[in-house]
Amino acid sequence: MNLLSNGGVTSPEGFLASGIHCGLKKNNLKLDLALIYSTVPASSAGVYTKNKVKGAPIYITKEHLINKKAQAIIINSGNANTCTGDDGLSKAKRMTELTGKALKLKTTDVLVASTGVIGVPLNIDAIKDGIPLLSERLSKDGFDDAAKAIMTTDTYKKQLAFEFYIDNKKITIGAMSKGSGMIEPNMGTMLSFITTDLNISGEMLNEALKESVKISYNRVSVDGDTSTNDMVLVLANGLAKNSKITKKDENYYTFLNVLNTLNIILARMIAKDGEGATKLIECIVSNCKCEKDAEILSKSVINSPLVKTAIFGSDANWGRILCALGYAGVNINPNKVDLSFESSTGEIEICKDGMPLPFDEVKAKEILLQDEIKILINMNSGECSSIAWGCDLSYDYVKINGDYRS
Repeated sequence: MNLLSNGGVTSPEGFLASGIHCGLKKNNLKLDLALIYSTVPASSAGVYTKNKVKGAPIYITKEHLINKKAQAIIINSGNANTCTGDDGLSKAKRMTELTGKALKLKTTDVLVASTGVIGVPLNIDAIKDGIPLLSERLSKDGFDDAAKAIMTTDTYKKQLAFEFYIDNKKITIGAMSKGSGMIEPNMGTMLSFITTDLNISGEMLNEALKESVKISYNRVSVDGDTSTNDMVLVLANGLAKNSKITKKDENYYTFLNVLNTLNIILARMIAKDGEGATKLIECIVSNCKCEKDAEILSKSVINSPLVKTAIFGSDANWGRILCALGYAGVNINPNKVDLSFESSTGEIEICKDGMPLPFDEVKAKEILLQDEIKILINMNSGECSSIAWGCDLSYDYVKINGDYRS
C-alpha cells in the first residue's frame, strides 16, 4: 500500500471532480458547490447519521442507493438543507435532477449531500445556475477545488489517496472529507466521499464500509453533538479490472485493510481540526472486558469538557480522566486502572491501581504542550481495547460557534 503524494477523489481511474462558488456562501472567494463523477456506473454504499433529525439530502441519497449503484455525487456547503420540510426534500431531489440532466445520467444515479447552517431554506436557484459551470469544470485536477468546496469551519482540506494491488492489478482509492464542529459520530457534522476503481459488488462494498466506519469515524468526537447531515459515501467503478469481489475472501480483507487505514487517517484529521482546537487527543483504553466497553470508556474521556480543558491548559489533572471513566456507564474496577500521558517528547505514568504516583510536573507539562497527546488507560480487567480521537477545548470554540451564522 502506497500513499500518493498529491491524491484525492480523482486519483482512481475514471473519476473526475470540480468545485465552484455558486453563491450559497456570502464570501465569493469561498467555494460552495462540489461534484464527483465516475465515467462509468459504480457500485455504491453509504452510512448516515443516527440523529433523529436528518437533513433532506440523506433521505434522497438513501432512496437513490436502494440498488447500490451511482455515478455522481453533488455536494453543497453553506446550507445544511435540514429542518426545511417538504421544501428541503424537493430541493435535494432537484439537485440530483439538475445534475443528472447536465451529465446525461438518470436522476437516481446521482447522490446528494449538504452541510452548513440548519433551518434556512436552500437557495436552489444559485445551485441551478452553478451546475453548468460545475459540470464543465469536471477534470482529473478538480479534486482540490472539490475538497475546498465542501469545507465549512474546517481550517484545511482533508484528502488523500492510496495505491495497492489485488490480482496483480493496481487498485487506487481516494477520498475527501470535511468536519470540524458538531462532531460526535455516529457520525458528526462530517461528510466523507470515497472513490475507488476496485471491482466489487455493491453488497460487499456496503459490508466493508459499515465495518470500517465502526473503527474510524464512529470513534471521533469534537464536542459531543451528533449532526443531522453526516454521511460517508463510496463509489467503486471497477475500472481496475480485478476479479470482482463478491464474498469475504482474501481480496475483500485486503481492500478492507486499506479502507480502514484511509478512514482512520481522515478521522484523525477531523478530530485534529476541531473548531478552535490546538491539540489532537488520542485515548487508548486497553485490557478491558470487551471492545464495546473499551469504546464507551475511551469516548467518555475524549468527550469530557474537563479533560479537554485540562489538555488545552497542558495540566496533568488525571483525576478528571478517572472521573470520566466512572460515569461512562460501564462496570469498572477503579482500583485496577493505570494512566499515562504520551507525546512526541516522551511518556509519563501518573496513576497506578487507581492511586497517584509521584511524577515530574515539569516533564508532564512538556509532554502535554505538544499538539498530539495520547491518554493511555490500562483497565487491567480483560484483553480488549479501543481507540477514540478528540481534541482539546479552547476559548476559540465558543467564539466560532457563537458567531457561526455570520
